[in-house]
Amino acid sequence: MADQMTLDSIRVDFPGAPPHVPKDRIVDLNFAMGSQPNDLVDPYEPFEWLAGPEIPRLLYNVPPKSGMGAVTNSGTGNWVATHYEDINRIYTDNEYFSNKGAAEFQRLIGETFRSIPLGVDLPDHTKYRMYLMPYFSPARISRDLEPWIREIVVEMIDAIAVKGEVDMAWDFARVFPVRIFMGLMGFPAPMFEQFLAWEWDILHTGSLEKMQAALRGVLEFLRGFIAEKEKHPDEFLTSAIVNGKIQGKGLTEEEKIGMVWFLWLGGLDTVAATIAQMFRRMALQPDIQTMLRGHPELINGAVEEFLRTQPILSSARTAFKDFEWHGMQIKKGESFSCLNPAGNFDAARFPNPRVFDPTRIGNRHFTFIGGIHACLGAHLARRELRLLLEEWFKRIPEFRVKPGADTTVFPGLLSIRNLPLVWDVK
Repeated sequence: MADQMTLDSIRVDFPGAPPHVPKDRIVDLNFAMGSQPNDLVDPYEPFEWLAGPEIPRLLYNVPPKSGMGAVTNSGTGNWVATHYEDINRIYTDNEYFSNKGAAEFQRLIGETFRSIPLGVDLPDHTKYRMYLMPYFSPARISRDLEPWIREIVVEMIDAIAVKGEVDMAWDFARVFPVRIFMGLMGFPAPMFEQFLAWEWDILHTGSLEKMQAALRGVLEFLRGFIAEKEKHPDEFLTSAIVNGKIQGKGLTEEEKIGMVWFLWLGGLDTVAATIAQMFRRMALQPDIQTMLRGHPELINGAVEEFLRTQPILSSARTAFKDFEWHGMQIKKGESFSCLNPAGNFDAARFPNPRVFDPTRIGNRHFTFIGGIHACLGAHLARRELRLLLEEWFKRIPEFRVKPGADTTVFPGLLSIRNLPLVWDVK
């Protein structure tokens, strides 16, 4: 598939583009945003060529015609960076690029609170990030969370080991990280299915009506939950956040809902999508299983390679000011997309980028984004993936896709809804 695509094949006419955008830079890159499924062992293979040396350093993408992007996009299109070096600048250059307003789906129902800290720029971002970071630090995860996470993953694996099969996407990947997240936040377990239904409607339906209904539902719940924790504090994270102080002051109501909403939105399906794609890759490429089963010391490096080769999210920024970059005139307020499925395979940064190599040195990929807005839960996600692989290979023999099962996958956050795996039970 990748060999069939060229820059000429994705160039399009777009009368709505700003007049300063050269026509030869206008393309339709929406196929690379995770909305088109394929059945490749490496489902991100079709996007590697976009980081090639012959590709211009900045492209201009037309707005999507349907889906979530069509609901939230202004209709003017946006600049796209596909090379590692340029993506890194956008994520780290806070003088020129802003993340203000990111993930503020709540504006679709007239809410004005910010998604904190993701949608906040410097200098305010620092105080919010520093406030939340201790709860997600490696030290706290090792000390307070790892034994509990391991207990849950062992329980879940033991429950399926004797059955010889599992729907890894629906019955395991969808459940395991959400159990961790809900337990961490102190959310009531019976809300599990409702949370996932709301999250699906907000992120994946592209229906404004469904998005608005889900937003009203989840924000009503979260505000009620916050009020309950204000009256009756407990040992969980939601209570700690809403009853804490920043620089000696209690949080405002908008700061409380902004933080809890942001954690809710980011905690439900990113790790689930990663797990589903990780096990799909191992089932279709069993030599990875063999390698990790025989050399468990490679699991940490393998987690980084699974993350690098499965960049389920691309992120956006906005230009702070007018400036010139790579010969293009950039205007204040114009949007940029960082195409992580290209940058993570840039051969200028990753030698032999298509090779799955758990011994890769300096594996600084963009799956957890980068800069000051790097994923707050990255350490927790890594630990969940590592513990899952450690305990899985102790208990489950070589596994494979159940004969006749559909293995198509969306190379992005939509990922894969069902992945039936089977193994021989002794």
